[in-house]
Amino acid sequence: MPANPLTTLPTSAEDSLRVEQTLLDTVHIDGDPYLSEIASHLIKAGGKRLRPRFAIAAAACSLPDGEPVHLDVVRGGVSVELVHIGSLYHDDVMDEAKLRRQVESVNARWGNLRAILAGDYLLAKASEIAADLGVEVAGLLATTISHLCQGQVGELQTLYDTQRSEDQYFPSIEGKTASLYAAAARIGGIVSGQDRTIIDSLTEFGRLYGMAFQVVDDILDVVASDEQLGKPAGNDMLEGVYSLPVIHTLRSDAGADLRPLLSEAMSEADRLAAIEIVRNGPGVASAHDVAMGFVGRAKDVIATVSDNEVAQALAAACDHLLDSATAATA
Repeated sequence: MPANPLTTLPTSAEDSLRVEQTLLDTVHIDGDPYLSEIASHLIKAGGKRLRPRFAIAAAACSLPDGEPVHLDVVRGGVSVELVHIGSLYHDDVMDEAKLRRQVESVNARWGNLRAILAGDYLLAKASEIAADLGVEVAGLLATTISHLCQGQVGELQTLYDTQRSEDQYFPSIEGKTASLYAAAARIGGIVSGQDRTIIDSLTEFGRLYGMAFQVVDDILDVVASDEQLGKPAGNDMLEGVYSLPVIHTLRSDAGADLRPLLSEAMSEADRLAAIEIVRNGPGVASAHDVAMGFVGRAKDVIATVSDNEVAQALAAACDHLLDSATAATA
C-alpha cells in the first residue's frame, strides 16, 4: 500500500518532528514524572497524526509550495490530536480494552481511575492550547468535544440493536469522527488567517473526509484480517456496534442468517460466522459506495480552495483512503 500523499510533501518530515515534539512538550509536567508517563503513553506508542496533518495542510493551502506553516498551526492541530487521544483513554475504559496501538492500554496498565483522569488531563491540555490561539479556536474545540461526546452517546444508545438505522449511524460517526477532522481543517484555516469562505470550505472538506474515514474503518473491521487490524476482525459486532456494512447486510436477504448471531452472548463461532456473512453479502460493496460518495464530494470541495501541491495531496489522500479498503478486500 503506497504512503498517504500527505506524508510525501516536502515539509512532511519537519512537520512530523514538530508535531511529535509539541505533543510531548504539552503533556510533560516538571516534577511529576508519574502523570507525565501516563499522559504520554499513547503518544509514544505512535499514530498516523492525520488530524495535525489536516490542520497543517489546510493552512498550507494558502502558502507557496514547500513553505512551512507557523508553529501555531502545528499547535492547533496538536490540540485536536490531544482530544482524539484523550477520547481513546476513555474508550478503552468503556471497552475494557487490553491493547491499544500494539501496546498495553492505559487502563490495563494503570487502572480505570487513572486512565479516566489522564484522559481528562489531555482534554484540558488541548483546551489550554486552543485558548492560547484565541476565542474562536477555543470555542470551536469546546464544540468539537461536545459533538464527540454526543456521537459516542448516540452509539451507546444503539448497542446490540439490530434495527439500528442510517439515521442513527451517520450522526454518530459525524460526532465521534468527522467533527475532529472538520475542526482540524478549520483551525488550520483560522490560525493561518484565510478568507472566511475558504475556512468554511476547508471545514466541509474535513467533515466529508472524516465521514468517509469512519465508513472505511467500519468496512475494514469486517474485511481485514486480525493481523491487519491488530485486533479480532468483526470486533465492533462483538461489542454490539453495528456499522454501515452490517446495517446494509441486515436489510438484505442475508439479514435472516446474520440477525440471530448478533447478541451480547455472541460466541467465537458466532463472530466468525457473522464475519463471513457480512463479507459475502451486499453490505460491504454498498458501504464502499457510500464512502466513495463522501470522497467525491470532498475532492470537489478542496478543488475550490486551491490547486497547489498541498491541496492536490489532500485530494489524493481521499483516494488513498478508498484504496485502503479495496486493498483489504483483494
